[in-house]
Amino acid sequence: MLGPFSYERADSIDGAVRAAERGARIHAGGTDLLGCLRDGVFTANRLVSLTGVGELRGIRPTPDGGLRLGALVTLAEIAAEPGIRERYRALAEAAWSAASPQLRNQGTLGGNLCQRPRCWYFRGEFHCLRKGGDTCYAAAGENRYHCLFGGAGCYIVHPSDTAPALAALGARVGIAGPRGARTVPVESFFVLPAVDVTRETVLEPGEIVTEVLLPPPAPDLRSTYRKVRERGAWDFALVSVALALRTAGPRIAEARVVLGGVAPVPWRSEATERALVGRTLDAATATRAGAAAVEGADPLEQNDYKVPLLGGAVAQALLAL
Repeated sequence: MLGPFSYERADSIDGAVRAAERGARIHAGGTDLLGCLRDGVFTANRLVSLTGVGELRGIRPTPDGGLRLGALVTLAEIAAEPGIRERYRALAEAAWSAASPQLRNQGTLGGNLCQRPRCWYFRGEFHCLRKGGDTCYAAAGENRYHCLFGGAGCYIVHPSDTAPALAALGARVGIAGPRGARTVPVESFFVLPAVDVTRETVLEPGEIVTEVLLPPPAPDLRSTYRKVRERGAWDFALVSVALALRTAGPRIAEARVVLGGVAPVPWRSEATERALVGRTLDAATATRAGAAAVEGADPLEQNDYKVPLLGGAVAQALLAL
């Protein structure tokens, strides 16, 4: 049940930053925020909506030939945008695979990147490590959906579909805050439990996401996103993989491989990239890359099924290209 709170709409980025600096919770699409409030993950005395800030909307080209996506662009808009579908296919596929049509029409890109973990202990009535406690209940509890890599005492998986795709495509996140604006690479935007178990992103108090910047794609870039889930729709990834490959003749010249559903952050797999670069994209290479993707996996008691599932998803995604 939601407690009482005040609600207002910001009319500028500066206004939203000032509100966030004073402790307001930021409301964009609200698909995760309202769920967290109902679940008691955190409380809010004041909500400030971003929906009136026009600067945070729209998809437009950048001077260098890339794309700028406002933080309030919805997942449905991303999935339907012809320029993204043609030039950044992995991102369009990731946005299309998220949640349900209703949620894609409401959920925003900024919110998708900043959503809180879906661990049922974090979302439940447990004072776990991430909520300031001293125990990760998933370690010895129900952990079939938890991580294979990077746990360090807290075994969440990052729930975003767009984040692995953006990381594979080399995107950057624009941030505004009390000390001004900055940008960080998507793959540096997220925080591992070993660094700070109470945080998921590098956002400081008072900071908000304003945009995502996609670099111009190489002419021979091919990308894709593969998601495996229990249900055909409206479900989070058991495992996922975002691929961005650049070829030179018949061989792979460059590869970025980012895994989802298997770590507390979008997990870049350099072992898989090494297994791809310099080789032709065929069945043998896909099999080799799938094996490389699970190197170092450290499954929990109930999620060892994710190891072959991840290897197969990587191989399948490569063959689909």
